[in-house]
Amino acid sequence: MFPGVSSAPPRRILAVVTLLALLTLTSCTVGPGHTIHARQITAAQPTPSAQPTPSASPSPTAKPTPGSPAWYVSQVPTFPEAPPPQPVPLPATGAAQFWHRLPTDQKVAFITIDDGGLARPPGVIDFIWEARIPVTMFLNSPAAAEHTDYFRQIEAVGGVVENHTITHNSLAGRSYDYQKQEICGAADRLEGLFGKRPTLFRPPFGEHDSTTLKAAHDCGAKAVFHWTETVHEGKVRYQTPEKMVQPGDVLLMHFRPALMDDLLAALKAIHRAGLTPALLEQYVR
Repeated sequence: MFPGVSSAPPRRILAVVTLLALLTLTSCTVGPGHTIHARQITAAQPTPSAQPTPSASPSPTAKPTPGSPAWYVSQVPTFPEAPPPQPVPLPATGAAQFWHRLPTDQKVAFITIDDGGLARPPGVIDFIWEARIPVTMFLNSPAAAEHTDYFRQIEAVGGVVENHTITHNSLAGRSYDYQKQEICGAADRLEGLFGKRPTLFRPPFGEHDSTTLKAAHDCGAKAVFHWTETVHEGKVRYQTPEKMVQPGDVLLMHFRPALMDDLLAALKAIHRAGLTPALLEQYVR
């Protein structure tokens, strides 16, 4: 019996005893260093004010925000599978082959991106990966050296690095030594950065002469490419009278701020023509 509570009614005594027992329980120990706290006793009790936490993931039916990476991916048309590539034979001469359009009847077209020094939109890497876009990058070697990680990431998701000279100056009419230095110097640098020597070459502005083709060959290039369509700020500009992408066509764009729009426009133009984008390097071996 507790002092001072002997005259209390039995019901009150029971309440006091119960309270003291609870207080004793909340401060006792179970073994060395293991104290039972009151919140542990009540932890299993439901909390009336608790509400379900809403999911942070978007609704499966929510549409992506226009201009977001997910939106660009959602706009890509569905292409038929590309046919097994049939490489185009190369002439055994002392000069690289020059093409505006790859001479193939296979229902494929090729996306190429030039330069690399002006802008490198970060969303492009995910876009190329998510949409499985095969791209050939004709890079100037100083831009490649300054932004190697960016181009390596594109390479890792399927892009291929090729040669676009050192200084991006016009080559037509220049001496063999000058042209060879521009082409070989860039090829050497690109090989050092990416572990593979370029086998394709694009002359700046498309300007070239027979000396260009000889120097490109001597620097390891198998073919020199011009283009049949350019793409800028989301608009395709046709360089041929058909005004439609043809089998073997080469589409040119640049590393500029609107590159996401350019890639999407190119994909839609290729799809309208009933073609599938393919990797240029698989057709020139």
